[in-house]
Amino acid sequence: MPIEIFEMERMQSTWENIVDYDLSESGVRPLTLRELMEMGFDLDAFLDVPLGYSQSNGTLELREALAALYKGSTVDHIEVTNGTSEANFLVALSQIRAGDRFALETPNYMQLWGVPRALGADTRTFRLRPEACWEPDWDEFDRAIEGGARMVYVSNPNNPTGSVLSDAAMKRIVEGVERAGALLLADEVYQGAEITGPRTKSFWGMSDRVVVTSGLSKAWGIPGVRIGWIVGPKKLIAECWAQHDYLTIGPNKLSDRLARVAVEPANREKCYARTRELLGKNIEIARQWVRGFGGFLEWREPRAGAIALMKYHASVPSLELCQRIRERQSTLIVPGKQLGIEGHVRIWLGGREDYLKEGLRRVAEELKPLVVNS
Repeated sequence: MPIEIFEMERMQSTWENIVDYDLSESGVRPLTLRELMEMGFDLDAFLDVPLGYSQSNGTLELREALAALYKGSTVDHIEVTNGTSEANFLVALSQIRAGDRFALETPNYMQLWGVPRALGADTRTFRLRPEACWEPDWDEFDRAIEGGARMVYVSNPNNPTGSVLSDAAMKRIVEGVERAGALLLADEVYQGAEITGPRTKSFWGMSDRVVVTSGLSKAWGIPGVRIGWIVGPKKLIAECWAQHDYLTIGPNKLSDRLARVAVEPANREKCYARTRELLGKNIEIARQWVRGFGGFLEWREPRAGAIALMKYHASVPSLELCQRIRERQSTLIVPGKQLGIEGHVRIWLGGREDYLKEGLRRVAEELKPLVVNS
């Protein structure tokens, strides 16, 4: 299956461990193993566990815990994966065939731009409109699915805008999916990372055509254990498991055990509260930083997630701008072009306060000359 380079991921993997300041991240500062031990993980007991294969679709205990998060689901509706990215990949790989119509919202995490195209799908986009609080352009949505679509992909809360769809928008998307006879793949990995306001509503349960993916990387702050999951109809889950057997086979035993600790209700709320507290402090740092540009930067503050999508008022392309910042300031941020929206950059808000302040200071060094010339 020939596949194009995933530009954002390649950029990150090339530079994120080389630069002094990596503001290209998208989760919160990760938890440590010690912090998970304080939540109940028994490291001493695990030292005697043979490191054989774990249950390939996730242990029964973990799938039971995850099923409890999605009303009406059972262990047979759950597939545990190596991160949310593998969950998305498995759904696409098991369901998309050459010639199928695939629709995704933009801006977005563009994994499911490249994968459907590699599978031979007719891949179309519909925009989220900043002037409408990042709600979909409904004319574009209707055109993207008209004539029948196999799958529609959304991320909610959205990466990179941090926006959350209204109940009315969610309902309209589901109605469109049902009208087209499509599947809705809802990536909900940022659910629980709300900076203010209530927990984001899940698409799960709104239709039997809904498939949800999520994982421990963003709201939980545990990306390194590489645990994600799919929640969907039993038949689809079985088909994803069949594909999983050909790929990574399954998650590792230590990660599965750590995940069982993290998703316990009390620990889940601890992780979410930690994320909200961290982002609540850092969003104010970002606000003050944006104000210092006197209108050169424009943003709609994220409602959820450790990411800020900012529009800059200059003609320089985002790839060129971000390369300049990396080379001159040893600081990495994400160009909007790699997210499906030119003239913007995505900046991480999930680190330590001192790290964020210095990273933003370095970014500002390269933006200030543009302000003078704009």
